[in-house]
This record gives sequence, structure tokens and C-alpha cells, in this order.
Amino acid sequence: MGGSSNDSMLVAASDAAGSQDMFNRELQTYRRIMGANLMFHREVYGILRGLLVEHAPASFRFLDIACGDASASAAMLRTMAIGNYVGIDLSKACLRLAAQELDGLPCPVELRCSDFAQAMEKWCEPVDVIWIGMSLHHLPAAGKAQLMHDARRALGGTGLFVISEPALFEEEDRTAWLARFSLLRHEWSAVSDEEFASMERHMLLADFPETVTRWLGMGEDAGFSHAEEIFMMPNKMGRVFRFWNWARIPGCEAGSSC
Repeated sequence: MGGSSNDSMLVAASDAAGSQDMFNRELQTYRRIMGANLMFHREVYGILRGLLVEHAPASFRFLDIACGDASASAAMLRTMAIGNYVGIDLSKACLRLAAQELDGLPCPVELRCSDFAQAMEKWCEPVDVIWIGMSLHHLPAAGKAQLMHDARRALGGTGLFVISEPALFEEEDRTAWLARFSLLRHEWSAVSDEEFASMERHMLLADFPETVTRWLGMGEDAGFSHAEEIFMMPNKMGRVFRFWNWARIPGCEAGSSC
């Protein structure tokens, strides 16, 4: 026998409450990870800020792909000469939080609820800097390559594309990379055993890292004239890469370390 409309409403309400509870748990875990700097957010966003200070044009247009709650981006950008911010994320709940975090940004802010890969395929607006952190690796190899092509097209002949992503050692496979993460459990005391196990399950299902050579090669194949690794996380699980098209980055002289 079919349920009544009231039964359906109760089921829908229960599903919504369950989804919200899950989101809240995951958000709390994420914020504990950030607070303990377990994924080296402080170093990564410090490097990104330095790149923007040194190389981004005045009133730069910043595209934050898979922005999440945008808390780290907001903290970094709040005192910078940013001209425009656009954040893309598939989660409406995250975007509601992002709107609060970005409220004090000294520029127009736009948040778009979309699959970031699909959004980038259609992107046709000028942008100076594109940033994606710990999200590009969720795509299959062809999807990663396509997004890099789309980023190159969006930036035109200039601009800066920066990614922070997990990376395999050369000759390492995904299984060995996952095993390396499992060995970090003793360093992750800020999260519970249940939370760590949940992360491992997520990574097994959704994380597809590439080697450094492959990350750089995909950028070059996409049409970027320069591709460089600029940071390795101390636990060696991830790296930061930058891609650009200038003959040289403004301010960088031959023989310099920039």
C-alpha cells in the first residue's frame, strides 16, 4: 500500500535532516583539519598570497574553483587589491557559508552553484587568476586535462593558474599513495578514528592523484608555456603547481628563485 502524503513529507524531512547532519559533521571535521593545519592550509595559502602580491595585476579578477565555504580564500584576499571574486561550488550549503565568509571582501562577489567542470567548459568571462585547491584530483584523467584546457582558454594569453593537489611519487600507484595516507593516522590526533576512517573511504572512492610529471605535463599539453611545482607538503602527500603564459613572470629576473 502506498504511503500518505504526510508519510512522504516525513520521509523527505528526515532525509533533509540526515543530509544536514552529515554536512555539519563533515564541516566540523574539515575545520578541525584546517585548525590543526593537517593539510598545510597555512603554507599553501601563504604561497598563493605571495604569488598574487608579486604577480597579479591591480584589481585582479579571481576565480575560486570548488570554493567550498571559502574561509581560507576570504582570509587571504580580505586585505588585497582584488577587483572581482567568483566562487564556484556544487554545494548550496557551502555557498551559504561562503557568502558570510566573503562579506567583508573589498570587491564585488559572485557565488555560483554548479559542477565546476561543467562551468569551466562554458566559461567566457575575463579572469586574471584561477585557483583550485584539493578538488581537481576528483576528476578522471581526461576530465583533469579538459579543465586545464578550459583554464588556459579562460586566462587568455596572460594570467595565472594555481592548483594544490595530491601527487603520486614517480612510479607510485594509487594504492601505494592511499597506504601512505593511512600511515599518517598517528599525526592526525585532531580527528577521531571514525573521522579518519571516513576520510579514507572518501579517498578510496573519489581521489585520483597524478604524478608530478603528469600534473606538469597536463598543463603543458593544455597550452601553458610554463609549468612548475612550487611547494611540496611536508608529509609529501600533495604539491602546489603554477601554470602561466608570460614570456617571464613580471618581477622575475634570470637566475632568481621566483
